[in-house]
Amino acid sequence: MKIFLTGNLGYVGSVLGPLLQTQGHLVVGYDIGYYKDCLLSSFDENYRQITKDVRDIELVDLEGIDAVIHLAGLSNDPLGELLPSLTEEINLKATLKIAKIAREAGVSRFIYASSQSMYGVSDSDSDLDEDLSNKNPLTTYAKTKWEAELKLKELNTKFFTVCSFRPSTVFGVSPRLRCDIVFNNLVACAYTTNKIEIKSDGTPWRPVVHIQDVCAAFIAGINAPRELIGGRTYNVGIPDGNFTVRELAEAAQRSVRGSELIFTGEHGSDSRTYRVSFNRILTELKDYFTPTWNLEKGGIELVNYFKEINFSEQDFRGWKTIRLKQLNRLNEHNKLDENLRIRN
Repeated sequence: MKIFLTGNLGYVGSVLGPLLQTQGHLVVGYDIGYYKDCLLSSFDENYRQITKDVRDIELVDLEGIDAVIHLAGLSNDPLGELLPSLTEEINLKATLKIAKIAREAGVSRFIYASSQSMYGVSDSDSDLDEDLSNKNPLTTYAKTKWEAELKLKELNTKFFTVCSFRPSTVFGVSPRLRCDIVFNNLVACAYTTNKIEIKSDGTPWRPVVHIQDVCAAFIAGINAPRELIGGRTYNVGIPDGNFTVRELAEAAQRSVRGSELIFTGEHGSDSRTYRVSFNRILTELKDYFTPTWNLEKGGIELVNYFKEINFSEQDFRGWKTIRLKQLNRLNEHNKLDENLRIRN
């Protein structure tokens, strides 16, 4: 299958692209290149690369493509709030543009990387499911993800299969590692400073999932029958995949022997708390998606990777691993215009 992978030069895309190749797929990467220089280790990206803004997608880019996996976009709440109007332009309007052009080009599948951020703050004691649970998107990023999902679902037909996946917060090794996401941040902090400070009381819930399992979910979207996944949305996670911040911090501490864990509690109880149900993906897609990673295994993997690349506190706090810092760096070097486009 010929797969068009947007955002292939990002955190998840840098793992998913080569993985698709090992499974025999022909990959075409499409990425503006904000994070192409954020490499901590070299790896093989020997597939066709289109370096282009998602807002500028054209029919010719998608000729001969069988499936699209759409990862590209401003990737978290801080980036989304940087310029809300551009977040809507990139995360919503460009997403719909790509989907409509893909349908016109004869692409048969469109797999969308959505987000659990649309659940917002939940006061429910039960795990949140895909359809019946309230959506409470609080940020521009979350709102655009939710609206894109709704509009993409309207495009689903028997000839153009649309499926959305909402990953939990991702962790694990990638050549373009991110340390601005919770478990990676905790393990990296313990490794580089020998200390973890939690400013809340540690009680908020966070669903997390390993990057390899997220990639496996997207691949399930490629392999599962159209009749099963068409127009469907799946929360991506593992059995018992919801953890308190305290549990995440304790797992990170176990990964780095001798590190210190401190709960300052200065911010009290964090209101951003929610637990998510993964029953749908674990039952409906059980023949196509079998997660294999947990916190302990992922923590060991991160520490071994840090040792291998001589990971430092400068790396942990720097532009290579914190996405907002990299965008600010590009801006400071006059590489971006006011619309976040790369200057020629």
